[in-house]
Amino acid sequence: MSTFPSEAVKYEGPESKNPLAFKHYKADEVVAGKTMKDWFRFGCAYWHTMRGNGSDPFGVGTADHPWDDGTDSISNAQNRARVFFDFLEKVGIDYYCFHDRDVAPECATLAESNKALDQVVDTLEELQKSSGKKLLWGTACLFVHPRYQQGAATSPNADVYAYAAAQVKKAMEVTHRLGGEGYTFWGGREGYATLLNTDMKRELDHLARFLHMAVDYKKEIGFEGQFYIEPKPQEPMTHQYDSDSAACLNFLREYDLLDHFKLNIETNHATLAGHTMEHELATAHAANALGSIDANMGTANVGWDTDQFPTDLYLTTQTMLAIMKMGGFTTGGLNFDAKRRRESWEAIDLVHAHIAGMDAFARGLKIADKVRQDGRVDAFIKERYATFDSGIGADIESGKTSLADLEKYALSNQEPMVASGRQEVIESIINDCI
Repeated sequence: MSTFPSEAVKYEGPESKNPLAFKHYKADEVVAGKTMKDWFRFGCAYWHTMRGNGSDPFGVGTADHPWDDGTDSISNAQNRARVFFDFLEKVGIDYYCFHDRDVAPECATLAESNKALDQVVDTLEELQKSSGKKLLWGTACLFVHPRYQQGAATSPNADVYAYAAAQVKKAMEVTHRLGGEGYTFWGGREGYATLLNTDMKRELDHLARFLHMAVDYKKEIGFEGQFYIEPKPQEPMTHQYDSDSAACLNFLREYDLLDHFKLNIETNHATLAGHTMEHELATAHAANALGSIDANMGTANVGWDTDQFPTDLYLTTQTMLAIMKMGGFTTGGLNFDAKRRRESWEAIDLVHAHIAGMDAFARGLKIADKVRQDGRVDAFIKERYATFDSGIGADIESGKTSLADLEKYALSNQEPMVASGRQEVIESIINDCI
Protein backbone atom coordinates (compact mmCIF):
# COMPACT_ATOMS: atom_id res chain seq x y z
CA MET A 1 0.00 0.00 0.00
CA SER A 2 1.24 3.49 -0.85
CA THR A 3 -0.17 6.99 -0.67
CA PHE A 4 2.08 8.44 -3.37
CA PRO A 5 0.58 9.91 -6.56
CA SER A 6 -0.78 7.40 -9.07
CA GLU A 7 1.35 8.97 -11.82
CA ALA A 8 4.92 10.25 -11.95
CA VAL A 9 5.55 13.89 -11.12
CA LYS A 10 5.67 15.95 -14.31
CA TYR A 11 7.24 19.27 -15.29
CA GLU A 12 4.61 22.00 -15.59
CA GLY A 13 6.79 25.11 -15.63
CA PRO A 14 7.29 28.15 -13.39
CA GLU A 15 3.67 29.29 -13.63
CA SER A 16 2.27 26.07 -12.19
CA LYS A 17 0.73 26.15 -8.72
CA ASN A 18 0.44 22.36 -8.53
CA PRO A 19 2.38 21.13 -5.45
CA LEU A 20 2.88 17.77 -7.18
CA ALA A 21 4.58 19.19 -10.28
CA PHE A 22 8.09 20.38 -11.06
CA LYS A 23 8.30 24.10 -11.73
CA HIS A 24 11.99 24.21 -12.73
CA TYR A 25 13.43 20.68 -12.84
CA LYS A 26 13.15 19.22 -16.33
CA ALA A 27 15.26 16.06 -16.42
CA ASP A 28 16.21 16.14 -20.10
CA GLU A 29 16.71 19.90 -20.44
CA VAL A 30 20.27 20.64 -21.53
CA VAL A 31 22.22 23.24 -19.56
CA ALA A 32 25.88 23.92 -20.39
CA GLY A 33 26.15 20.79 -22.51
CA LYS A 34 24.55 18.30 -20.10
CA THR A 35 21.04 17.34 -19.18
CA MET A 36 19.83 18.33 -15.74
CA LYS A 37 19.64 14.73 -14.61
CA ASP A 38 23.29 14.20 -15.63
CA TRP A 39 24.45 17.33 -13.81
CA PHE A 40 22.68 16.33 -10.61
CA ARG A 41 22.66 12.52 -10.52
CA PHE A 42 20.03 12.84 -7.80
CA GLY A 43 19.99 10.18 -5.12
CA CYS A 44 17.40 9.37 -2.47
CA ALA A 45 18.41 8.47 1.09
CA TYR A 46 16.71 5.24 2.16
CA TRP A 47 17.23 6.03 5.84
CA HIS A 48 15.27 9.27 5.83
CA THR A 49 12.69 8.46 3.17
CA MET A 50 11.71 4.99 4.33
CA ARG A 51 12.94 4.81 7.92
CA GLY A 52 12.68 8.37 9.19
CA ASN A 53 9.75 8.47 11.59
CA GLY A 54 9.78 12.15 12.56
CA SER A 55 11.10 11.60 16.07
CA ASP A 56 13.46 14.02 17.77
CA PRO A 57 15.16 14.12 21.21
CA PHE A 58 11.97 15.53 22.72
CA GLY A 59 9.26 13.50 21.02
CA VAL A 60 8.27 10.22 19.43
CA GLY A 61 7.75 9.75 15.72
CA THR A 62 4.89 11.40 13.88
CA ALA A 63 5.39 10.10 10.33
CA ASP A 64 2.66 8.08 8.64
CA HIS A 65 4.06 5.11 6.72
CA PRO A 66 0.93 3.15 5.79
CA TRP A 67 2.94 0.52 3.93
CA ASP A 68 4.98 -0.45 7.02
CA ASP A 69 3.53 -2.97 9.49
CA GLY A 70 6.01 -1.94 12.18
CA THR A 71 7.75 -5.32 12.43
CA ASP A 72 11.37 -6.31 11.82
CA SER A 73 10.31 -9.14 9.52
CA ILE A 74 12.02 -9.85 6.22
CA SER A 75 8.70 -9.58 4.40
CA ASN A 76 8.12 -6.09 5.78
CA ALA A 77 11.64 -5.03 4.77
CA GLN A 78 11.07 -6.40 1.27
CA ASN A 79 7.71 -4.65 0.96
CA ARG A 80 9.31 -1.42 2.16
CA ALA A 81 11.88 -1.75 -0.64
CA ARG A 82 9.12 -2.16 -3.23
CA VAL A 83 7.38 0.97 -1.98
CA PHE A 84 10.71 2.83 -2.09
CA PHE A 85 11.26 1.97 -5.74
CA ASP A 86 7.72 3.07 -6.51
CA PHE A 87 8.60 6.37 -4.85
CA LEU A 88 11.78 6.71 -6.96
CA GLU A 89 9.68 6.21 -10.08
CA LYS A 90 7.10 8.77 -9.02
CA VAL A 91 9.63 11.54 -8.29
CA GLY A 92 12.00 10.68 -11.15
CA ILE A 93 15.13 9.95 -9.11
CA ASP A 94 17.59 7.50 -10.67
CA TYR A 95 19.86 6.68 -7.70
CA TYR A 96 19.57 5.74 -4.06
CA CYS A 97 21.83 5.29 -1.03
CA PHE A 98 21.48 3.07 2.03
CA HIS A 99 22.98 1.78 5.26
CA ASP A 100 22.87 -1.98 5.66
CA ARG A 101 20.57 -1.73 8.68
CA ASP A 102 18.18 0.62 6.86
CA VAL A 103 17.16 -1.98 4.34
CA ALA A 104 17.32 -5.11 6.51
CA PRO A 105 16.81 -5.76 10.22
CA GLU A 106 19.53 -6.19 12.83
CA CYS A 107 19.11 -9.74 14.14
CA ALA A 108 20.31 -11.61 17.21
CA THR A 109 23.61 -12.65 15.64
CA LEU A 110 25.86 -11.33 12.88
CA ALA A 111 25.24 -14.45 10.81
CA GLU A 112 21.48 -13.95 11.04
CA SER A 113 21.84 -10.25 10.16
CA ASN A 114 23.92 -11.17 7.12
CA LYS A 115 21.31 -13.70 6.00
CA ALA A 116 18.53 -11.15 6.41
CA LEU A 117 20.52 -8.59 4.42
CA ASP A 118 21.07 -11.08 1.60
CA GLN A 119 17.34 -11.76 1.39
CA VAL A 120 16.47 -8.07 1.11
CA VAL A 121 19.32 -7.47 -1.34
CA ASP A 122 17.76 -10.17 -3.52
CA THR A 123 14.67 -7.96 -3.68
CA LEU A 124 16.69 -4.78 -4.28
CA GLU A 125 18.55 -6.48 -7.12
CA GLU A 126 15.26 -7.51 -8.76
CA LEU A 127 13.87 -4.00 -8.35
CA GLN A 128 16.98 -2.41 -9.86
CA LYS A 129 16.79 -4.71 -12.89
CA SER A 130 13.12 -4.02 -13.50
CA SER A 131 13.30 -0.25 -12.95
CA GLY A 132 16.78 0.74 -14.15
CA LYS A 133 17.44 2.51 -10.85
CA LYS A 134 21.01 2.38 -9.52
CA LEU A 135 22.81 2.34 -6.20
CA LEU A 136 24.86 5.52 -5.83
CA TRP A 137 26.62 4.23 -2.74
CA GLY A 138 26.16 1.92 0.19
CA THR A 139 27.48 2.02 3.73
CA ALA A 140 27.32 0.22 7.08
CA CYS A 141 25.47 1.55 10.11
CA LEU A 142 28.18 1.55 12.79
CA PHE A 143 26.59 3.98 15.24
CA VAL A 144 23.08 2.91 16.32
CA HIS A 145 23.61 -0.41 18.10
CA PRO A 146 24.81 -0.19 21.75
CA ARG A 147 27.99 -2.11 20.84
CA TYR A 148 29.11 1.02 18.98
CA GLN A 149 28.46 3.42 21.86
CA GLN A 150 32.21 4.19 22.09
CA GLY A 151 32.99 3.93 18.40
CA ALA A 152 33.47 1.21 15.81
CA ALA A 153 36.85 1.46 14.10
CA THR A 154 37.95 3.63 17.04
CA SER A 155 36.37 1.52 19.78
CA PRO A 156 38.61 0.77 22.78
CA ASN A 157 37.36 -2.82 22.54
CA ALA A 158 39.01 -5.11 19.96
CA ASP A 159 35.95 -7.39 19.76
CA VAL A 160 33.77 -4.43 18.76
CA TYR A 161 36.41 -3.41 16.22
CA ALA A 162 36.34 -6.90 14.71
CA TYR A 163 32.53 -6.91 14.59
CA ALA A 164 32.55 -3.55 12.79
CA ALA A 165 35.08 -4.87 10.29
CA ALA A 166 32.89 -7.89 9.60
CA GLN A 167 29.85 -5.65 9.12
CA VAL A 168 31.73 -3.39 6.68
CA LYS A 169 32.99 -6.44 4.78
CA LYS A 170 29.42 -7.61 4.25
CA ALA A 171 28.15 -4.13 3.37
CA MET A 172 30.90 -3.77 0.77
CA GLU A 173 29.97 -7.15 -0.70
CA VAL A 174 26.29 -6.28 -1.14
CA THR A 175 27.18 -2.82 -2.48
CA HIS A 176 29.41 -4.53 -5.05
CA ARG A 177 26.69 -7.06 -5.87
CA LEU A 178 24.17 -4.26 -6.51
CA GLY A 179 26.57 -2.41 -8.80
CA GLY A 180 27.06 0.44 -6.35
CA GLU A 181 29.11 3.29 -7.78
CA GLY A 182 30.67 4.07 -4.41
CA TYR A 183 30.96 3.17 -0.76
CA THR A 184 30.88 5.75 2.06
CA PHE A 185 32.57 5.69 5.45
CA TRP A 186 30.89 7.99 7.93
CA GLY A 187 32.31 7.88 11.44
CA GLY A 188 29.06 8.33 13.33
CA ARG A 189 30.79 7.70 16.66
CA GLU A 190 34.42 7.72 15.54
CA GLY A 191 35.58 10.34 18.00
CA TYR A 192 35.45 11.00 21.71
CA ALA A 193 33.16 12.29 24.43
CA THR A 194 36.16 13.37 26.54
CA LEU A 195 39.92 13.24 26.08
CA LEU A 196 40.29 12.28 29.74
CA ASN A 197 39.71 8.62 28.88
CA THR A 198 40.91 8.64 25.26
CA ASP A 199 44.15 7.61 23.56
CA MET A 200 43.62 9.68 20.42
CA LYS A 201 46.77 8.58 18.59
CA ARG A 202 45.95 4.92 19.12
CA GLU A 203 42.36 5.39 17.94
CA LEU A 204 43.47 7.23 14.79
CA ASP A 205 46.00 4.50 14.06
CA HIS A 206 43.25 1.90 14.45
CA LEU A 207 40.93 3.85 12.15
CA ALA A 208 43.61 4.11 9.47
CA ARG A 209 44.33 0.38 9.72
CA PHE A 210 40.60 -0.31 9.34
CA LEU A 211 40.44 1.77 6.16
CA HIS A 212 43.57 0.15 4.72
CA MET A 213 41.96 -3.27 5.27
CA ALA A 214 38.88 -2.01 3.42
CA VAL A 215 41.07 -0.84 0.52
CA ASP A 216 42.69 -4.28 0.40
CA TYR A 217 39.34 -6.07 0.42
CA LYS A 218 37.98 -3.77 -2.26
CA LYS A 219 40.77 -4.97 -4.55
CA GLU A 220 40.24 -8.59 -3.51
CA ILE A 221 36.56 -8.63 -4.54
CA GLY A 222 37.08 -6.48 -7.64
CA PHE A 223 34.92 -3.60 -6.46
CA GLU A 224 35.74 -0.60 -8.65
CA GLY A 225 33.46 1.94 -6.95
CA GLN A 226 34.81 5.08 -5.31
CA PHE A 227 35.47 5.15 -1.56
CA TYR A 228 34.24 8.27 0.28
CA ILE A 229 34.84 9.80 3.70
CA GLU A 230 32.06 12.06 5.00
CA PRO A 231 33.12 14.90 7.33
CA LYS A 232 31.15 15.88 10.43
CA PRO A 233 32.51 17.84 13.42
CA GLN A 234 30.43 16.66 16.37
CA GLU A 235 26.99 15.32 17.36
CA PRO A 236 26.64 12.68 18.60
CA MET A 237 30.23 12.80 19.89
CA THR A 238 31.89 15.85 21.45
CA HIS A 239 34.46 15.68 18.66
CA GLN A 240 34.58 13.42 15.61
CA TYR A 241 37.85 12.71 13.88
CA ASP A 242 36.38 13.43 10.43
CA SER A 243 35.51 16.95 11.59
CA ASP A 244 35.67 18.83 8.27
CA SER A 245 37.16 18.58 4.79
CA ALA A 246 40.59 19.83 5.83
CA ALA A 247 40.80 17.43 8.79
CA CYS A 248 39.77 14.49 6.60
CA LEU A 249 42.32 15.38 3.95
CA ASN A 250 45.05 15.73 6.56
CA PHE A 251 44.16 12.32 8.02
CA LEU A 252 44.15 10.68 4.58
CA ARG A 253 47.52 12.20 3.69
CA GLU A 254 49.09 11.28 7.04
CA TYR A 255 48.07 7.65 6.71
CA ASP A 256 48.76 7.28 2.97
CA LEU A 257 45.09 6.87 2.05
CA LEU A 258 44.51 9.92 -0.15
CA ASP A 259 44.82 7.96 -3.40
CA HIS A 260 41.94 5.71 -2.34
CA PHE A 261 39.35 8.16 -0.99
CA LYS A 262 37.40 11.23 -2.01
CA LEU A 263 35.05 13.24 0.19
CA ASN A 264 31.29 13.10 0.44
CA ILE A 265 30.37 16.60 1.63
CA GLU A 266 27.15 17.26 3.53
CA THR A 267 25.81 20.79 3.78
CA ASN A 268 24.46 20.56 7.34
CA HIS A 269 27.77 19.08 8.52
CA ALA A 270 29.56 22.12 7.09
CA THR A 271 27.17 24.32 9.08
CA LEU A 272 27.91 22.42 12.29
CA ALA A 273 31.64 22.80 11.63
CA GLY A 274 31.23 26.57 11.52
CA HIS A 275 31.98 26.61 7.78
CA THR A 276 29.93 27.27 4.69
CA MET A 277 29.16 24.56 2.17
CA GLU A 278 31.00 26.74 -0.34
CA HIS A 279 34.15 26.52 1.81
CA GLU A 280 33.94 22.74 2.26
CA LEU A 281 33.44 22.14 -1.46
CA ALA A 282 36.31 24.49 -2.38
CA THR A 283 38.63 22.76 0.11
CA ALA A 284 37.81 19.32 -1.28
CA HIS A 285 38.02 20.47 -4.90
CA ALA A 286 41.42 22.10 -4.38
CA ALA A 287 42.75 18.69 -3.31
CA ASN A 288 41.05 16.93 -6.24
CA ALA A 289 39.03 15.07 -3.63
CA LEU A 290 35.45 16.28 -4.17
CA GLY A 291 33.56 13.08 -4.87
CA SER A 292 29.92 13.35 -3.89
CA ILE A 293 27.45 15.55 -2.01
CA ASP A 294 24.79 14.92 0.61
CA ALA A 295 22.33 17.63 -0.32
CA ASN A 296 20.48 19.22 2.57
CA MET A 297 20.72 22.32 4.70
CA GLY A 298 20.56 23.28 8.36
CA THR A 299 19.37 26.17 10.46
CA ALA A 300 22.48 28.12 11.42
CA ASN A 301 21.36 29.01 14.94
CA VAL A 302 20.37 25.44 15.80
CA GLY A 303 23.31 23.40 17.04
CA TRP A 304 22.28 20.05 15.69
CA ASP A 305 21.86 18.19 12.41
CA THR A 306 18.39 19.25 11.22
CA ASP A 307 18.78 17.68 7.73
CA GLN A 308 16.32 20.01 6.02
CA PHE A 309 15.59 19.77 2.32
CA PRO A 310 17.72 22.30 0.39
CA THR A 311 15.53 25.20 -0.73
CA ASP A 312 17.97 28.13 -0.40
CA LEU A 313 18.82 29.37 -3.91
CA TYR A 314 22.12 30.93 -2.82
CA LEU A 315 23.14 27.53 -1.42
CA THR A 316 22.13 25.58 -4.53
CA THR A 317 23.79 28.16 -6.77
CA GLN A 318 27.07 27.99 -4.84
CA THR A 319 26.93 24.20 -4.89
CA MET A 320 26.32 24.06 -8.62
CA LEU A 321 29.12 26.56 -9.29
CA ALA A 322 31.46 24.12 -7.54
CA ILE A 323 30.10 21.12 -9.44
CA MET A 324 30.34 22.92 -12.78
CA LYS A 325 33.88 24.00 -11.96
CA MET A 326 34.96 20.36 -11.70
CA GLY A 327 33.04 19.42 -14.86
CA GLY A 328 30.30 17.47 -13.10
CA PHE A 329 30.22 14.25 -11.14
CA THR A 330 31.83 11.00 -12.19
CA THR A 331 30.84 8.41 -9.59
CA GLY A 332 29.15 10.73 -7.11
CA GLY A 333 25.92 12.65 -7.13
CA LEU A 334 23.52 14.82 -5.14
CA ASN A 335 22.03 12.52 -2.53
CA PHE A 336 19.11 14.04 -0.63
CA ASP A 337 20.27 13.25 2.89
CA ALA A 338 17.25 15.20 4.03
CA LYS A 339 14.06 14.55 5.93
CA ARG A 340 10.68 16.21 5.91
CA ARG A 341 9.91 18.25 8.97
CA ARG A 342 8.35 16.51 11.96
CA GLU A 343 5.20 18.50 11.37
CA SER A 344 5.01 17.29 7.75
CA TRP A 345 3.85 13.83 8.75
CA GLU A 346 1.82 12.65 5.76
CA ALA A 347 3.47 10.33 3.24
CA ILE A 348 2.70 12.73 0.40
CA ASP A 349 5.00 15.25 2.10
CA LEU A 350 7.93 13.06 1.02
CA VAL A 351 6.99 13.88 -2.57
CA HIS A 352 6.53 17.58 -1.83
CA ALA A 353 9.94 17.71 -0.12
CA HIS A 354 11.86 16.08 -2.97
CA ILE A 355 10.13 18.29 -5.55
CA ALA A 356 11.21 21.35 -3.55
CA GLY A 357 14.83 20.20 -3.42
CA MET A 358 14.99 19.19 -7.07
CA ASP A 359 13.44 22.47 -8.20
CA ALA A 360 15.86 24.44 -6.02
CA PHE A 361 18.84 22.70 -7.60
CA ALA A 362 17.41 23.20 -11.10
CA ARG A 363 17.27 26.93 -10.41
CA GLY A 364 20.74 26.81 -8.86
CA LEU A 365 22.13 25.14 -11.98
CA LYS A 366 20.63 27.75 -14.30
CA ILE A 367 21.83 30.61 -12.10
CA ALA A 368 25.33 29.10 -11.90
CA ASP A 369 25.39 28.72 -15.68
CA LYS A 370 24.29 32.34 -16.05
CA VAL A 371 27.09 33.47 -13.73
CA ARG A 372 29.64 31.55 -15.79
CA GLN A 373 28.28 32.83 -19.12
CA ASP A 374 28.19 36.39 -17.79
CA GLY A 375 31.93 36.02 -17.21
CA ARG A 376 32.47 39.03 -14.97
CA VAL A 377 33.19 37.02 -11.82
CA ASP A 378 35.73 34.75 -13.50
CA ALA A 379 37.32 37.73 -15.27
CA PHE A 380 37.66 39.62 -11.99
CA ILE A 381 39.28 36.66 -10.24
CA LYS A 382 41.72 36.23 -13.12
CA GLU A 383 42.63 39.90 -13.04
CA ARG A 384 42.94 39.86 -9.23
CA TYR A 385 45.80 37.35 -9.45
CA ALA A 386 47.30 38.71 -12.67
CA THR A 387 50.58 39.72 -10.98
CA PHE A 388 51.37 36.02 -10.61
CA ASP A 389 51.01 35.40 -14.36
CA SER A 390 54.29 37.04 -15.31
CA GLY A 391 57.45 38.57 -13.88
CA ILE A 392 58.23 37.98 -10.23
CA GLY A 393 54.83 36.38 -9.60
CA ALA A 394 55.40 33.72 -12.26
CA ASP A 395 58.87 33.07 -10.81
CA ILE A 396 57.31 32.56 -7.35
CA GLU A 397 54.77 30.07 -8.66
CA SER A 398 57.36 28.14 -10.63
CA GLY A 399 59.62 27.81 -7.57
CA LYS A 400 62.48 29.89 -8.97
CA THR A 401 62.73 32.37 -6.08
CA SER A 402 64.29 32.34 -2.63
CA LEU A 403 63.62 34.63 0.32
CA ALA A 404 66.78 36.52 -0.60
CA ASP A 405 65.53 36.99 -4.17
CA LEU A 406 62.24 38.36 -2.93
CA GLU A 407 63.98 40.66 -0.44
CA LYS A 408 66.08 42.09 -3.26
CA TYR A 409 62.98 42.58 -5.39
CA ALA A 410 61.04 44.27 -2.57
CA LEU A 411 63.93 46.62 -1.74
CA SER A 412 64.16 47.74 -5.35
CA ASN A 413 60.45 48.52 -5.71
CA GLN A 414 58.06 51.04 -4.24
CA GLU A 415 55.55 50.25 -1.49
CA PRO A 416 53.03 47.84 -3.10
CA MET A 417 49.34 48.65 -3.25
CA VAL A 418 46.84 45.83 -3.67
CA ALA A 419 43.71 46.49 -5.76
CA SER A 420 40.23 46.54 -4.23
CA GLY A 421 38.63 43.16 -3.65
CA ARG A 422 35.25 44.47 -4.90
CA GLN A 423 33.28 42.00 -2.75
CA GLU A 424 30.09 44.05 -2.96
CA VAL A 425 30.32 44.17 -6.77
CA ILE A 426 30.71 40.40 -6.98
CA GLU A 427 27.78 39.84 -4.63
CA SER A 428 25.69 42.22 -6.73
CA ILE A 429 26.53 40.26 -9.89
CA ILE A 430 25.37 37.04 -8.21
CA ASN A 431 22.16 38.77 -7.16
CA ASP A 432 21.62 40.03 -10.73
CA CYS A 433 21.95 36.47 -12.04
CA ILE A 434 19.50 35.18 -9.44
